[in-house]
Amino acid sequence: MIFRNEKGEGGEKPSAEQMQAVLSHWQNWIGNIAAQGNYVGTNRLYSEGSRTLKPGNVVIDGPYAEVKEIVGGYLIVKANNLDEATEMAKSCPNLQYGGNVEVREVLSMDPDTTSATFLNEK
Repeated sequence: MIFRNEKGEGGEKPSAEQMQAVLSHWQNWIGNIAAQGNYVGTNRLYSEGSRTLKPGNVVIDGPYAEVKEIVGGYLIVKANNLDEATEMAKSCPNLQYGGNVEVREVLSMDPDTTSATFLNEK
């Protein structure tokens, strides 16, 4: 699951109490997924301090200015299929705060970079 939100344009910052309520909402949601044995891992991503590499060794600091959404973090869950993962995502706090959740399958890769499965050979 990839969490996206609209880029903030300054605006009013939430109070400490509001931030704690949001954090608790996220902790409860992730804790519920973990209690069901479906939690694998998660991380928040900084909205600043990123770089984009382009062909020809071109490095651009920060996210693109024209991008209206930022990726705020991700969560990896265990699910039998995309539908099951989508059901888990339906109660994501990000949806209640105006963001969205992208649900994707993760392609497992063999850690041996020379193996036929890593190279996608049959």
